[in-house]
Amino acid sequence: MEAVIAVVALLFVLFLALGAYATVKVVGAAKRGVDRTITQARRTVEDHTLRAKSFAQIGPAGELAQLRLKLRTSMRATQDALHAGVAEDESLKESLGLFRRLSAHGHELDGELKRLEAEPDRATLAERLPGLRERTERITQSADSLRWAARDRAHRFAGDDLDSLSAQIDVESGALRHWTTSEPASSTPPPWPEAPAADGPAAQQTWPETPGSRTAEEPTRPAITPSGPRPTYPWQKKPRPESTT
Repeated sequence: MEAVIAVVALLFVLFLALGAYATVKVVGAAKRGVDRTITQARRTVEDHTLRAKSFAQIGPAGELAQLRLKLRTSMRATQDALHAGVAEDESLKESLGLFRRLSAHGHELDGELKRLEAEPDRATLAERLPGLRERTERITQSADSLRWAARDRAHRFAGDDLDSLSAQIDVESGALRHWTTSEPASSTPPPWPEAPAADGPAAQQTWPETPGSRTAEEPTRPAITPSGPRPTYPWQKKPRPESTT
């Protein structure tokens, strides 16, 4: 009885542990989902604010907003393209590692541009704008190069697969329509049947002989009826005359 109670208590503790673990996992997943939603909403609001500043403000402040918007748009598009492509192409892992290193420079520049938005000294800000513009161009060009290379690679693989599929479909279509093709008439006559096997030189003869075609080596057959009277010899008996009586 005590053993049964111990087993039941142990099962109850296991169920409690599993329930607590599942609760923690669900809460963690929900928290991560909420964080992603908040981050995406904050990013969207900030992008709209930057777009509004780039159109509404003039001078260095407006140009700073344009540089930030250009930088963030390029880096986000490259990040999405590489993360989507690495799931299908393992060779993009190296490109993703290079993009992480580039992202460090991008985040540093974005933070510097954001701090300069509140800079009251517009003259000093105008002096620093050419260097900031050059850094933004270098980072965005590198990000765009990675993104378009990944897209071109995906398109090339898709094109090769489409070419192979088209060739297979053409072969299958030809096999399905094989009854429509007629055999071309042959211009060469069929071979003559071989003569039956025989012994002697006549085995190679397949056509009837013509008079005079035999050679001198072959003997001539005697005629059935001699052309003249038969010769007589002394040892032969003379024929008896027929009796008239």
